[in-house]
Amino acid sequence: MLWVKSLHIIFMVTWFAGLLYLPRLFVYHAMADDRASIERFKLRERKLYWGIMTPGAVLTIVFSAITSGVGGCCASSPPSATAARTCGIAGSTSSPRSCCSPRCSWLSSSRSEAFFASCPRGLESLLKEELERLHAQGAQVVPGGVAFSGGWELCYAANLWSRIASRVLWRVGQFEYGNERDLYAAVRAVDWPNYFRVERTLRVNVTAQKSPLKSLEFATLRIKDAVCDRFRDVSGRRPDVDRSNPDVRVHAFLEVARGTVYLDTSGEPLFKRGWRAAQAEAPLRENLAAGIIMLSGWRPHEPLLDPMCGGATLLVEAAAVARGRAPGARRSFGFEKLAVFDSALWEKLKREAQGSSSEENVRLYGSDTDPRALAAARRNLAAAGVERWVQLEQADVLERSAPADAGVMVMNPPYGERTGSEQELARFYPKLGDALKKKFAGWRCYVVTADLRLPKLIRLEPSARTPLWNGALECRLYEFE
Repeated sequence: MLWVKSLHIIFMVTWFAGLLYLPRLFVYHAMADDRASIERFKLRERKLYWGIMTPGAVLTIVFSAITSGVGGCCASSPPSATAARTCGIAGSTSSPRSCCSPRCSWLSSSRSEAFFASCPRGLESLLKEELERLHAQGAQVVPGGVAFSGGWELCYAANLWSRIASRVLWRVGQFEYGNERDLYAAVRAVDWPNYFRVERTLRVNVTAQKSPLKSLEFATLRIKDAVCDRFRDVSGRRPDVDRSNPDVRVHAFLEVARGTVYLDTSGEPLFKRGWRAAQAEAPLRENLAAGIIMLSGWRPHEPLLDPMCGGATLLVEAAAVARGRAPGARRSFGFEKLAVFDSALWEKLKREAQGSSSEENVRLYGSDTDPRALAAARRNLAAAGVERWVQLEQADVLERSAPADAGVMVMNPPYGERTGSEQELARFYPKLGDALKKKFAGWRCYVVTADLRLPKLIRLEPSARTPLWNGALECRLYEFE
């Protein structure tokens, strides 16, 4: 469309030339001292104005509109820094593919945005590997998660496929602050109405590290007010707050002098897969269970046993890994409530996930002494659709035999509130060590526990120990070979 832009420039230059020459004709007209000269200059003025300047102005406007359509809103050039600041975007690095919405529609699936995926402490490196397999750019491990960048297809895929992440947060603002007034002003400057509708309910969560603010509760209130006041400026209405089941979650992280605000693209935490039909006593979170399976190095062709399976969290996650099932296929997500949501792209990713299951033969075994735990395990396995690949039996780990000559054992033995007393554990752990040595000699055994006395009491030397966190509870994953 170079010729269009060339004509636009020609007509614009012609109009400006006429604008500069017309005053000269007026001067010559005023200085003329005979009737013939006056009529001659009048004719020149009319020709210049009606014959050149007026058509030039009209054609300039027309071709200006055409070139705006060709190279403006619908172009592939990036928005200006001013436009980015106006819309409250932080961390955007590339241009959009198209622009069809009247409000900042350059927030398209091809644009690169800044994200942060949180996870249980100790699993950050596994999460980084997951995200890089999904083609995340610039993935950087920090305590408790991974920062990365990419388009909306990556964001949807991370929510759908990550077994390790707890949440995927979209960074929409970053700023310097020193007090509550600075915090309020910076958050209010973000163009929240561009990200979600005023009809959506809202919740604000704040975490801080060495923040100078005295009260995080007051900071949370000021952030909520800033978001709602920005909506009131635009629409005259404020979104409602819902602390239990909000449509949209705003997360703020406050450091010594810098704050960052995110929109939660996950909604409910990602460890809530949607399959847990029955709750066993003190279960592992699903993403921690998946991380333990990965840290064990287990491969689907190997037998896997959980001899203290409880509600079968480890077994469900192992089956999902072996079958290649997307952990998020059974649930909804927070990004579906955002204005930028691309439903066609999301439906495409879900269809691809549904057709990705593997048919590999898997040998998974679970047991427990508690019939109620086994009943919960069966319900969860059925709800997850993996019951046909798991064999359950009621048995004591101290008495049962190995289901194969070699394999991988993973277990989460009772500790803390799950046991009657420390004396019971002190008697149980040495017996467990004897059973592992006598009955599972060809097996690799992985034990996750919050009881840091286990290696001493079990009387086995761990070949590896990995610090992990199950929620707020510090644990260790011990490997015994």
